[in-house]
Amino acid sequence: MSDNERGTGGDEVGLPRATVNKLISEILPADVICSKDTKDLVAECCKEFITLISSEANEICEKDAKKTISPEHITSALKQLGFDDFIEEVEDINRVHKAQAKKDNQKRKNKLDQSAFTQDELAAQQELLFAASKARFDAGQS
Repeated sequence: MSDNERGTGGDEVGLPRATVNKLISEILPADVICSKDTKDLVAECCKEFITLISSEANEICEKDAKKTISPEHITSALKQLGFDDFIEEVEDINRVHKAQAKKDNQKRKNKLDQSAFTQDELAAQQELLFAASKARFDAGQS
């Protein structure tokens, strides 16, 4: 499958090398080392796996006439591609992520509710900050 068939448009995509190295070192026993070529191969396999799943999920999404890939599209893609063993863990991680996002949203809402300022006052302060920043920027450009 070419890059254009995958929809990457030739842009190089991949996982950060440090992330791949960290995952490898966490998984392998301490007395086992991994060559650079092996790490590069693992990174390439991860990239290919992600591309495969996302492409399949995108096709499922399009068939559903949706514009956004949902977690359900990912689990359907995993199932269709024969990765059924991953589905339960992916669903568990999704539940944890949703719960954390809900807590984070509640914290933001509480912070705004507890603010000493109204929404209009906060917006006015923000406008003043933007104007001051623009003035400093313009002064530096002269």
